[in-house]
Amino acid sequence: MSYQIGWDTIHLKTTPRVAHTDYCSNDALKRHLHAHGGLAGADQQSLSQGDASATKRFEDVWEMDFMWHTNDGPEPWTTRGRTTDMGHADFLEGGVDRRQPQSSPFQNVEEVWEFDAIKEYGLTDFATLVKFYEKVYQDGQKSNPNQVFPGGYYQSIISGAIAIFGWDMLLLGFSEPARMEPVLESIFQQTMHHLKAWAKTSCPVLICHDDMVWSRGPFMAPDIYRAMVFPRYRQLWQTVKQAGKKLLYCSDGDFTLFIDDVAAAGADGFIFEPFVPLKTVVEKYGQSHVIIGSELDCRTLTFETKELIAQQVDQSLKLGKPCPGYMFAVGNHIPSNVPVDNALFYFEYLKKNWNR
Repeated sequence: MSYQIGWDTIHLKTTPRVAHTDYCSNDALKRHLHAHGGLAGADQQSLSQGDASATKRFEDVWEMDFMWHTNDGPEPWTTRGRTTDMGHADFLEGGVDRRQPQSSPFQNVEEVWEFDAIKEYGLTDFATLVKFYEKVYQDGQKSNPNQVFPGGYYQSIISGAIAIFGWDMLLLGFSEPARMEPVLESIFQQTMHHLKAWAKTSCPVLICHDDMVWSRGPFMAPDIYRAMVFPRYRQLWQTVKQAGKKLLYCSDGDFTLFIDDVAAAGADGFIFEPFVPLKTVVEKYGQSHVIIGSELDCRTLTFETKELIAQQVDQSLKLGKPCPGYMFAVGNHIPSNVPVDNALFYFEYLKKNWNR
């Protein structure tokens, strides 16, 4: 792990090895590393409960140079107004994160079109928000000295709308884009308030997360995105960049169609899943942008052979090594069902081959 490698990569300076990060909720892997001395001093029970200090030690053992982190402030929307709980499938070990879906508080599409996020949730006092985010950053970077610790916002525009309305009501809302645009504007204004606060902090790198597409690409006509979403991204990110900070954009799914739009809106880098072809991003932006991802799919780690794991690592490094801003990551997470042996093989193979 190396803060310097992460920092230099984000600033497009070639490093001795390819930078690395991962997003891992595989407690069995953490327990294995602890049992074999990789997490000396970590408590077995705290590992199984996701103890922060144990996770921190994992990030060092896993030689991560950058952490994925966002924070949406001290007043969650769920405590301030209507949101839709669509439930949650098993993801963590033992299915402890399973939630059954709840009835939507929005009874019809007219209620969606009448919604105003500012009226519904209010805006957290700005000075309070800046102070809160500054502490989040200072505490996070102090606790993770070997990684670059970013700030950022999660429920930006489309992700915010998903959290508020759920998919059914959201799709109904977009059946009439002109009536949906004022709703998105109100969510955008919430996001702008928070990113302005983050921009006032000393945090040098921010992530703007927005799951705007599905695994097979856009769920709306591209013209709607280009009229209603990307111009708002541009405004959000100008605020961040005018403050002298780096802005990394993150979305699940396949946003290959929009990679140029995201770049044109001002993103300094892209964080993506294997649905977005690494080759495409490298060919277009390999010398000008931060690129965080790989061709290694968590489904490969879970179900396929070590030979295929090695092949996907090799393909990713071949593409990424010539790029000063490339950072290797299993872009769609290392979840709890990935066999420990496969995860260990992946990381050791990556380490053997990541030097430039």
